[in-house]
Amino acid sequence: MPEAPLAARAAPASPAALFVAFNRLAMQGFGGVLPVAQRELVDRLGWLTREQFLELLSLSQVLPGPNVINLGLIYGDRCFGWRGAVAACAGMLLLPLVVVVLLTMAALRFNDVPAIGGALRGMGVVAAGLVLATAIRLSPGLRLNPLGRGAAFGFVGATVVAIALLRWPLPLVVLVLGGAGIALAAWRIGRSDRTHREDRAP
Repeated sequence: MPEAPLAARAAPASPAALFVAFNRLAMQGFGGVLPVAQRELVDRLGWLTREQFLELLSLSQVLPGPNVINLGLIYGDRCFGWRGAVAACAGMLLLPLVVVVLLTMAALRFNDVPAIGGALRGMGVVAAGLVLATAIRLSPGLRLNPLGRGAAFGFVGATVVAIALLRWPLPLVVLVLGGAGIALAAWRIGRSDRTHREDRAP
């Protein structure tokens, strides 16, 4: 039977603390907020374990909308209800919105400068590297996943093939591979529970 996930070391003291934390991680998120969210919420603040972060991220991935916004809404609601959800979402969006508007105005003004186009292409490469590095750092958390590391990495490989090579649309990937992953995990959990009950039976 899978081990129980470890408890987080700490928790936010108030919705205001949630707002400050999500605002700080959002303002560091040039090239992608996900790596910063993992570092802030797991490594620095200790509000989530790696396993808990993976669970929230998995749920956030299959819901409509940006992943990290969904993660903030779910975590904020879990801590303080609707007030926590609003605080986390506001922290993620308020100052970054101002920065994005100002940068958009600057980009439109200097759109013809070759260095601007090169910088934007470079940011895309860095963003991809940050996401890959985050996936590698979070991979140890798969040891508690009911799928097991082998099946989990198998689904990762199948997802890469489906998107990069077969060019499947994302909703189809989520429906087919996500549905298969959920079904396999449910079957393994049920089998583990039955084995556990049989072991305890007199």
